[in-house]
Amino acid sequence: MKKIYNRIRTFFNVIESKIAFYPSLLAFVGFNLAFIMVYFEKGGISKKILENFPQLMLEDGDTALTIISACIGGLISMMVFSFSMVMLLLSQASSNFSPRLLPGLISDKKNQVILGTYLASILYMIFTLFSIEPEDKKYSLPGLSIIIGILLTIICLAAFIYFIHNMSQSIQISNILDNIFEKSKERLDYIINKEKEIDIKNNLHFPGHTNWNHYTTNKSGYFQNISLQNVINFCKKYDVHIYIAIPKGFFVLQHASFIYSDKKLDDDMRKELFSNFNFSRGELVEDNYILAFKQITEIAVKAMSPGINDPGTCINAVDYLTELFALRIQKSDSGVIVSEGETRIKIAIVPFADLLYNVMASLRTYCKHDPIIVQKMVWMLSYLKDREVFSEDYTKAIENELKILLSEAKTAFDSTVDTEYIKDFSKKI
Repeated sequence: MKKIYNRIRTFFNVIESKIAFYPSLLAFVGFNLAFIMVYFEKGGISKKILENFPQLMLEDGDTALTIISACIGGLISMMVFSFSMVMLLLSQASSNFSPRLLPGLISDKKNQVILGTYLASILYMIFTLFSIEPEDKKYSLPGLSIIIGILLTIICLAAFIYFIHNMSQSIQISNILDNIFEKSKERLDYIINKEKEIDIKNNLHFPGHTNWNHYTTNKSGYFQNISLQNVINFCKKYDVHIYIAIPKGFFVLQHASFIYSDKKLDDDMRKELFSNFNFSRGELVEDNYILAFKQITEIAVKAMSPGINDPGTCINAVDYLTELFALRIQKSDSGVIVSEGETRIKIAIVPFADLLYNVMASLRTYCKHDPIIVQKMVWMLSYLKDREVFSEDYTKAIENELKILLSEAKTAFDSTVDTEYIKDFSKKI
């Protein structure tokens, strides 16, 4: 039962990130609400309202048809405008910042819910329209259904105002950076707390996997999720150790070695094991904190391109990278999963030194000509060097990157004044 629940949750997490998920769900609700109201209207609910609150009822069918038709036309216009705004946001974010931001922006639940509210209201009023005849009098009109349709229109107007506000906020780079940071921080905090709970420093032993049996996937895609508890139960059930050779969030090629085991697995066992892994064609920060480093680095690099030339955004991006690295240095590079005192699973991860190099290599290449940005990167590395780290190897990697940065900055600056200033600045901090 738990295995089925984990698979359903994984499936839901995938489809929830699609832009059409909430609009489709709410449209279904609106469609069904119209038929539910038909049932209540047949029960005479509008007649009871007419007896107690006659001022709420419309006089004739023509007036009702005119009002409902006007509401439908207005909502369709608002929905078209809103969808156009979403497409504009995605296009602008892709061209100005990074195409890698699109999955996160598309999965914004607020915009999805607003668009879904439009669709639900339109479908509700279209099907309500079928139950109104032009010659209907006050006592025979579906009064409550019409009132609900008008209320839904008012709700959509309020949602439209909020939608404009949300869109104006979403396109601001400060909010984009903050959103990426908060999602990745939440993920990193969760991992770090888990490692503290199991005392990871004393549970790093895992047998070597050099001569183990290796198995490949039947399809390619990004390694997005894993039902970890199911895999742990699998290892206990068959008394096997598993090494996952591709880090989470990376692209897995078809027929490439993905899983190693110390015991040979038959076809049924392989199917059972691989059913707990989820692959997709997209990436989300919620599933892989490494993606946050990639996205923020790409924003910084794009900001320093000649076509955009926005060093302020680059400085903001480096600030967020500093905070993320300050969290990452508290996490181990082991990838060992400890359950009930046993270490049966190990997942390949991106080592801190490689992660730092990948970020700094891009920043050095595109930002080393700007002394202000170089100063900011020197400050970031000096700050990280003085923090408490999980391993002394992290400090050595930071010192090495600082040395490379200062060496390349000397040859990149056109002015000796800038070179001397950076040299003096590095000595002071």
